[in-house]
Amino acid sequence: MKLARSSSRSTESKSAVADEEAPEPEEIDDEVQDQNPANTRYENVKQTDDIHIAELQRMTMKELLELARQEKITEYTGLKKQDLIFRILKERTQTNGLMFGEGTLEILPDGFGFLRSPDYHYLPCPDDIYVSPSQVRRFGLRNGNTVAGQIRPPKENERYFALLRVEAINGQDPNLLTAKVPFDDLTPLHPEKRLQLASDPKQLSTRVVDIVAPIGMGQRGLIVSPPRAGKTVLLQQMAKAVLKSHPDAYVIVLLIDERPEEVTDMERQVKGPNCEVISSTF
Repeated sequence: MKLARSSSRSTESKSAVADEEAPEPEEIDDEVQDQNPANTRYENVKQTDDIHIAELQRMTMKELLELARQEKITEYTGLKKQDLIFRILKERTQTNGLMFGEGTLEILPDGFGFLRSPDYHYLPCPDDIYVSPSQVRRFGLRNGNTVAGQIRPPKENERYFALLRVEAINGQDPNLLTAKVPFDDLTPLHPEKRLQLASDPKQLSTRVVDIVAPIGMGQRGLIVSPPRAGKTVLLQQMAKAVLKSHPDAYVIVLLIDERPEEVTDMERQVKGPNCEVISSTF
């Protein structure tokens, strides 16, 4: 899966900043060996909601401000959402010490990587999780892998959370990744399973698509029409039909150079645990 990213210039700048403020790889390796006594405590707190970064990232700004007030965090007024989440997480780690985090891996040219959040369209943000080069090599991690595991807060001279222990890759045991064939090495085949779009009798447009231009899993398609003809609405209806008729499918909607209000409308129309709306607005 190809992820939406910032420009190459911003990536290089991020790499330079990360090189100075990210943990040293040797420090991460040493800490992994020293964390065994804390693992039992970590397993107990991992099941609680207050250590999951993803839960905070899904909250609205109003909910985060209320949470900061309840937890008596000071000087949080005026912070951006990502910075506020960072403050909340740092305060919570003073109590628990360890946390559970996950994200989609982006490996930078220097060999280390960061776990990006789909809630921020996979762009760099303050609560990204640093992944050391040794962890990338040990588990054979690739760009786009969803990695989850034990993390620790940044130290005094650091800026990012750091991954200490990899517990799952793409929702499975980390050791299973080495047995998987890279996507580029898979054999291309014609679609064998049809996507049923006529899930609602009242939606005539998806029924027409099913009759005139049926779509199969893995098939590519192109909608050509003049402006204001209803392409976006048709895409929304098709995405919702796939989610309803095929619970095992995962829908990703990519919006490039769209108006912010169009992105909001798409996010409200196409939502659920098995879908993402990734956007780049102007």
